Amino acid sequence: MHGSPEARALHDLYPAIDLHADSLMWSRWVGYDLHARHDPPLPLAALGGHVDVPRMKEGGMGAQFFGLVSLPIGQRHGLARVIDEQIDALEGQISRAPHRIAKVRTAAEIEAARARGQVGALLGIEGGHALEGSLDKLAHFARRGVRYLGLCHFSRNELCYPAYGRGRKDDAGLTPFGREVVAACEALGVVVDLAHINRTGFLEACAMAKRPPIVSHTGVIGAFQHWRNVDDDQLRAIADKGGVVGVIFCPQFLGGDGLAPVVKHLKHIIDVCGEDTPALGSDWDGFIVPTRDLCDAARLPLLTDALLEAGMRPEAIGKILRGNAMRVLAEVP
Repeated sequence: MHGSPEARALHDLYPAIDLHADSLMWSRWVGYDLHARHDPPLPLAALGGHVDVPRMKEGGMGAQFFGLVSLPIGQRHGLARVIDEQIDALEGQISRAPHRIAKVRTAAEIEAARARGQVGALLGIEGGHALEGSLDKLAHFARRGVRYLGLCHFSRNELCYPAYGRGRKDDAGLTPFGREVVAACEALGVVVDLAHINRTGFLEACAMAKRPPIVSHTGVIGAFQHWRNVDDDQLRAIADKGGVVGVIFCPQFLGGDGLAPVVKHLKHIIDVCGEDTPALGSDWDGFIVPTRDLCDAARLPLLTDALLEAGMRPEAIGKILRGNAMRVLAEVP
C-alpha cells in the first residue's frame, strides 16, 4: 500500500476522481483487462498499463474518466464507430463484474457507486472530429453516457484548431459548427473540455459558456513554459465560469520528474484562481511516461502526501482529489 495513514484517510473521505485516462483505447486494441491487476510495463511504465480496478481501489480512487480516442489519420469516416467500440468495451468489462465497477454519469451516481463499493467509470471524448460533423452523433454519444467532449486533439477538425499539430492556426477561433457544438453540449448535459485547443478557441469557448467548462489534462505555463500548457488568462477564464483544470502527470509538460512538479502546477492554479479550480488529469495510458512516483493509479496517495508536506490544507486537497470535479458534474446536469 502506498501513502501515509494521513493520506489514505483523506482518500477515504475524498475518493479521488481523475479526469483523463486512455485505458479503453488499449481495451479496444489489445483486450486490456480492467479487472486484472497489472504491473506497470517497462522500467518507466511507458505508454500504458497504468489503470485497472484493483489499483484504483488500492490508490483510494472513487472514479476515473476514460478518454475515448479516435485518430483521424487519412480518414474522416468511421471515427464515431471507434468511439462506440470503446464504450462497448467498457460495458463488456462491467458486465463481467458489475459489483466492482459501474458506468456513471452524475455526481449522485458516483456517490451511489461508492456506497455500493464500486468504482465509477465516466466517459469523455478526446477530439470533436469524432462527431464527423454531426450534432446527431453528439446526441447519440450523450445518450450512451459520454460526459465531456474535448473539442480538439492533435489536428484541425470541423469545430476548431489545435494548440499544436496538423492544421494549427493560432489566430483562428471556433468555427460556426464549433459554436453550435458548444451550445449543444450544454443543452445535452455534456461538459466542454478545452484540452488541446488553441488559445483563441479556448478563450472564445469560455466567453460563450453558460455552464462550467474544464481542461481535463494539462500543465500550466506559470509553472513551466511549454506549448501544451495553458496560461494564467486561460486559467482565469475557466475559473470565472466555475470550471476545473486537471493537472497532467507527464514530466515533459510538468518540467521535471517526481512529485514536486505536480505540486508546483497545482499550487500555481490555486495562486491564480483559488482552491475551487485545480483537479487531477493524469493522462494515464495515453502514450505518456508518467512521472515516476505516479506511474499507476495505486500510487496516487503519494501525491496527497506531497501536498500535505507542502502545507496544503486537508480541505483544499479534498477539493483537488474529488470536490471540484464533483461540483462541475453537479452543475452540468
